[in-house]
Amino acid sequence: MAERSTAAVDVADNDGDEPSAAQAAKATSDGVDTQNGRAADGPMPDKDGERTNTASTAAPELHSGHKLARRYRLEECVTRVDGFSSWRAMDEKLRRAVGVHLMPADHARARSVLAAARSSALLGDPRFVQVLDAVEENDLVYVVHEWLPDATELTALLAAGPLEPHEAYQLVSQVSQAMAAAHREGLAHLRLTPSAILRTSTGQWRIRGLAVNAALRGITSETPQRADTEAIGALLYAALTQRWPYESDAYGLAGLPKGVGLIAPDQVRAGVHRGLGELAMRALANDGATASRQEPACTTPEELSKAVAAMPRIRPPEPAFTAPPEYQHTTYQQGSYGRTTPIGVTAVQSLPVAPPPPPLQSRTGRALKWGVAALLIAALGLGSWQLADTLLERGTQKGNSGTSNNTKPGTTGDDPKETGPGEPLKIQGVSVIGGSVKPALAPKTIDGDHETAWITPEYYNYANFGRLEQENNGSGIIVDLGEVKDVSGLEVDMYVAGQTVEVLAAAPDATNPGTVGAFGQQITKLERTDKKLQTTLEKPVRTRYVLIHVTELPASGGGYRGGINEIKVLGSAS
Repeated sequence: MAERSTAAVDVADNDGDEPSAAQAAKATSDGVDTQNGRAADGPMPDKDGERTNTASTAAPELHSGHKLARRYRLEECVTRVDGFSSWRAMDEKLRRAVGVHLMPADHARARSVLAAARSSALLGDPRFVQVLDAVEENDLVYVVHEWLPDATELTALLAAGPLEPHEAYQLVSQVSQAMAAAHREGLAHLRLTPSAILRTSTGQWRIRGLAVNAALRGITSETPQRADTEAIGALLYAALTQRWPYESDAYGLAGLPKGVGLIAPDQVRAGVHRGLGELAMRALANDGATASRQEPACTTPEELSKAVAAMPRIRPPEPAFTAPPEYQHTTYQQGSYGRTTPIGVTAVQSLPVAPPPPPLQSRTGRALKWGVAALLIAALGLGSWQLADTLLERGTQKGNSGTSNNTKPGTTGDDPKETGPGEPLKIQGVSVIGGSVKPALAPKTIDGDHETAWITPEYYNYANFGRLEQENNGSGIIVDLGEVKDVSGLEVDMYVAGQTVEVLAAAPDATNPGTVGAFGQQITKLERTDKKLQTTLEKPVRTRYVLIHVTELPASGGGYRGGINEIKVLGSAS
């Protein structure tokens, strides 16, 4: 009997039409550290408290074309080492490329690999390459994960040279924040090498192999947060200097000179950003000491991410513009077309151009100028007469009271000032309807920062939240205004355009509504929205609770994802 895990998160059964086949381009997104087509095991430095369990079981002897679970067709073996193998495969059910790790079920580390894969899948953080399935079947254990065809390994980027300061800043910022979030959930990587860091075509940094890469190799650590922090420091050091911060060469990078120990990045390469260099030294195992500043060491990813946030933000370099070549007159424009070029003289010469005669100096020209001037004077006079006549006619249409007959009742003769939808109302709190879709991210919709958001997981196969039973009615954000107020408008910054949304309000006497049926007043109709959702009501709605209800998500990569960046409710408290 096959044992299947629940790690295939956000994937629903496919009982409808299958989507079009995804192009499985050449990728570096295997999920196991590779270097030149082989496993990059050796150069990773040992750390105190870290131990590696050896395994003697041989990797399964499979071949291209083999199919797992009647679904995953193996296409190319990327890694075969230490009793397991890694493949690029095709998910024939969803028609997309995936990565697969394979090992025998009796492998000494098979159980730990399954446990690590399932824990990683439950994190659901888009900054990590997602685990899609973890299965024990037919004497095999295999883990299926995302395959990113548009991503490039940091190893390949560093082969071309060190990163620009802005790119290095983005690398350490995004990786430290992602690992801080993972450690808050009790997950460690322990295998953060340049091969495990990917940059997508949009400039985002993704981490692959969270917990799984270490489990495949039997790597453990007594101080996992310190180990991951030091690994991030090594990545930053390599990005700044194109050198590996240890004596041994690794990942295509030369190590430091023998016997000198760990030296500051600006002593290895000139022009290194000083703040980033000091940050790398604080993260590496140097007790936090640098020559210029005695800053405390960063021993956890959380501390490192805070140190990055405290730095002045490094802006991207200005684009370089090449000045266009100086315009060169052709021989025709210079008047030398068809002439014989004397010996020793170039074909293109700068000939003096005679100034043109003053325009309209003849008798006909002077007459034409006077005629045009007369026409202009006549046109100005006619326009002034028509303007005066219109003003006089308006004056004669006023009644005895001095007001215009066209004035609407209840208004004065002045143009009425248009009133807006009101001022932003204070929001007491927000929550996720149903509570099953990322409730911890709900406060990000009212934090005033449009860069943070409540983001749904990535669902596959169906836009309506994968047709999962717990999201039959979609999801969304419930806004609590604290008391009953007059709501006259709404401004919502959506995470992405194309979501199907409606805005509803609960009755004034409602208390803690938790279902869609409890919101009986409609503010906007259910329809597909743009990135900005704005509405102004002709008549204010009295309510305390407002629901931004999302029923369908737009396509995102191979699945569907949506969310909300910021919510602003307009009106008055009277």
